[in-house]
Amino acid sequence: MELRVNKVCASHPQVKAVRDVDLAVRDGQVVAIVGPNGCGKSTLLRTIARLHKPDSGTVTIDAENVWSMSAKRAAHRIALLPQSPTAPEAITVADLVAHGRHPHQGLFRQWSRADAIAADTAMHDTSIVPLAGRRMETLSGGQRQRAWLAMSLAQETPIVLLDEPTSALDLGHTVEMLTLVRDIADSGRAIVMVVHDLVSAARYSDVVVAMRDGEVIASGPAASVVTSDLVRRLYDIDADVLSAPGDAAPVVVPRAQSLGRDSGADNGSPSE
Repeated sequence: MELRVNKVCASHPQVKAVRDVDLAVRDGQVVAIVGPNGCGKSTLLRTIARLHKPDSGTVTIDAENVWSMSAKRAAHRIALLPQSPTAPEAITVADLVAHGRHPHQGLFRQWSRADAIAADTAMHDTSIVPLAGRRMETLSGGQRQRAWLAMSLAQETPIVLLDEPTSALDLGHTVEMLTLVRDIADSGRAIVMVVHDLVSAARYSDVVVAMRDGEVIASGPAASVVTSDLVRRLYDIDADVLSAPGDAAPVVVPRAQSLGRDSGADNGSPSE
């Protein structure tokens, strides 16, 4: 399976959010999209997921254009976990995860043993089986995020899109979530995730895609992409990039800054 984005452009009213973006993702890869707020990261993810129609360019899975697929067919191939999802009131974890099977339901196909196995497997893989009967509002932030991820996994798609899966999580739960994401990719799925933390992106992904003002300004393995120059181009700050003990993953250490940095990186596009 290969996901390919070719020369995609996408807009919001009066804002060009994504400009001529190319991207290729294979089974077993984690691709992390990074960049400042408003740079087009979330719009790109929504375009891949058929939620935001591109102005031009194509998004294909094994050479088939996702925008030519039916919504149901696309939902068998791509799952999206958006930013800050909201659960129905009083829903249990098990019921939430079961919602991930919705694309597999139909007039003549109701809940089946295959659905039950997929939901149970997703809860097992995300270590939330003991939480199955709990209501979502009673969970911690990390537990809720794992439940949402389980719902996406229950969809059984080869491609999983995650929009800021570690948002509002503390350090421990961030490591837990990204380790889980890495394990999911190692089992054969392709993961594309938007993350704000450049260090986390570098450590847990195979490919880092850096965006600014709707364009990809760098793409490749973290060791070659994450540099002091990239940090300056993305965030208008000076930083040292060091090698972490043990695995030599890039670690970004910002230098002391003066006030008055240019804030022009934000192009006004919401929630990115």
